[in-house]
Amino acid sequence: MIRLGVPSKGRLMEQTFDWFADRGVRLSRAGSEREYAGRVEGIEGVSLVLLSAGEIPRELAAGRIDLGVTGTDLVREKLAGWSTDLVELAPMGFGHADLILAVPDCWRDCTDLDDFAAVARDFRASHGFRLRIATKYHRLVRAWLSDHEVADYQLIDSQGATEGTVANMTAEAIADITSSGETLRANNLRVLDEQPILRSQATLFANRAAMGQAMDMLIAQLDLNATNTSARA
Repeated sequence: MIRLGVPSKGRLMEQTFDWFADRGVRLSRAGSEREYAGRVEGIEGVSLVLLSAGEIPRELAAGRIDLGVTGTDLVREKLAGWSTDLVELAPMGFGHADLILAVPDCWRDCTDLDDFAAVARDFRASHGFRLRIATKYHRLVRAWLSDHEVADYQLIDSQGATEGTVANMTAEAIADITSSGETLRANNLRVLDEQPILRSQATLFANRAAMGQAMDMLIAQLDLNATNTSARA
């Protein structure tokens, strides 16, 4: 039995259900919205598990589910060396968001990472501690800043309302997921003129150890053969 993990609520769950329905596989809740079991119709040998999107990377890597739908940002943040344990089967075309670095809009002379690095150096010299960046994406942000040789900063953990940390004076900048940028603008924040740290979207992943005949049959029914071949290479 192939265990498929899907986000348990909201727009991401609805779009995932629609994506599978377009491919002849109908997913639905087994009962009320408070229940986390589901039904699968249109294919044999697949069971549905409803989880939070944040839990799915861990459950996939542990082998407690065989397939899972979650954001590429969550997989890359939560799983070091994720490609050892997982196969990326297909980007799903929804749930698009960028992981970005944003600074106060009043920092008019800070437009790119070179400027940001200079601001960080000056901040440490003036204040005696490193400039604070609020984020929940510690692994991705640290690796990206290291690649760009930015050193004078510290990451402050923020698991919610990250955009408000600058106004609340608990951070000087933020690194967070954004889709439209409206919340950033409402909090007087501006994205640096750089490529995003990561472009994310909802993606279908498989546990690498679960790949086999049953999985190949499901992949064929979903018409993912081309993607799967490149992912497994």
